[in-house]
Amino acid sequence: MAILNSIASWWMKKRMHQIELFMKYPCDVQEECLRKLISSAKDTEWGKAHDFKNISNKEQFKKKVPIQDYDSLKPFIDRVRRGEQNILWNSDIHFFAKSSGTTNDKSKFLPVSEESLNNCHYNGGRDMIAIHCSLNPETKLFTGKNLALAGSLVTDNFGDHKSQNGDLSAIVINNLPVWAEFFRAPDLSIALMDKWDEKLEKLVQATLKENMVSLAGVPSWMLIIMKRVLMESGKKSIAEVWPNLEVYFHGGVNFTPYKEQFKTLFNKSDLNYLELYNASEGFFGIQDQRNSDELLLMLDYGIFYEFMPMNDSTTDESKTLSLDEVELDKNYSLIISTNAGIWRYQLGDTIKFTSVYPFRFKISGRTKHFMNAFGEEVIVDNADKALNIACEKSGAQLKEYTAAPVFMNGNENGAHEWLIEFEVEPNSIDYFSEMLDNALKSINSDYEAKRYQNIALRQPIVKALPAGTFYKWFELKNKLGGQHKVPRLSNDRKYLEEIYSIIKY
Repeated sequence: MAILNSIASWWMKKRMHQIELFMKYPCDVQEECLRKLISSAKDTEWGKAHDFKNISNKEQFKKKVPIQDYDSLKPFIDRVRRGEQNILWNSDIHFFAKSSGTTNDKSKFLPVSEESLNNCHYNGGRDMIAIHCSLNPETKLFTGKNLALAGSLVTDNFGDHKSQNGDLSAIVINNLPVWAEFFRAPDLSIALMDKWDEKLEKLVQATLKENMVSLAGVPSWMLIIMKRVLMESGKKSIAEVWPNLEVYFHGGVNFTPYKEQFKTLFNKSDLNYLELYNASEGFFGIQDQRNSDELLLMLDYGIFYEFMPMNDSTTDESKTLSLDEVELDKNYSLIISTNAGIWRYQLGDTIKFTSVYPFRFKISGRTKHFMNAFGEEVIVDNADKALNIACEKSGAQLKEYTAAPVFMNGNENGAHEWLIEFEVEPNSIDYFSEMLDNALKSINSDYEAKRYQNIALRQPIVKALPAGTFYKWFELKNKLGGQHKVPRLSNDRKYLEEIYSIIKY
């Protein structure tokens, strides 16, 4: 195993040279990426309709192809799901990543081509390992196994044609080469189970005695598994169960509210945490520096990026910027074109660049996940930072949260209502609410203005939920496990009312 580990680590580190190349020549790499995408799809139905044969640069591409959302692409995707090919992309597509629908309840099915699977998603998995090996030369990552959370797959029958849909994680794991099974646990029969409670029990039993060296998955679901591991093992920390565990690859939600809980559970001072930014549509960023909350934009995965400035009411949806035009600390909505035939698609996430050349960024929120019922423009990034400050000042530990407005009623001013499931509750909810309020004022000037003398907004209403509330909510919505995430901020009370319907105060 030691020899295998040395060879594998050396092979992974070779990839760092290619990463350094796109860090050095980012704009050239992106322009070449666009040329390849257009060339590949020029004879598809989409390519012919948008005159791809006569597109030679990004300016022409922007003029000929309007910005898309899921609704505009859905008729084309539905046809591919039913067996038509050469519609959006030139290779046959049989897998579709099912979105968890964090902006609404409508399921989204994103095409996963062979090119996107191999050149994007698998390369992202390879690069997270390569970067970890580069940052940790003494790694023993290839002496044990990885526990990666996955959802399940469903086969759709459209007459004579069959396609499969499910969590992207399930599609990736289901298509891994046979040799990769040697480095992961549990086996596919457990990893792809669709019944979460049964899967959880079998997953824990199958991994307890393994030499786990790495973990990968969404923090909220990984916490549930780690607590069950401790319960079944009778140990006090994960370090006692898996002493050789060296890295946790995490993504999907902001990690800050979870980090202290993981540190306590793991009780392992030398454990590494590496953040990823991947989604059903593609793999976009990897933390490439120690003790950093910045992500390196991955530029050679077959994804062409554009950036739409988000300037509140002045946003021009027809204007997008290329890499060489972006500025630091500005909020941009991501627009992507991919090697799965997703063209000029507004992803819904917003980012802020923290450096250029190389291009590193932070995820700042979502274009549709914010609260602006009173002109306060609170985005997820604001909420995460403010909650972290409130937790630090009150000694609380947060597990999950969602928030929505309380609308003005008669002489009563509006407010924000926060439903929070704590790992450790504050001694005083009122004090926590005050600290949250003060933090939001310091972070967001629009919020501070609306809070002035309670004219538009009064102090936040914070309610601590019983343990397991969000779990039960996911269960009722048939969204246990996988990559499903709690919707953080809303401009209506739909999610709050659903949660209120299953709890009693």
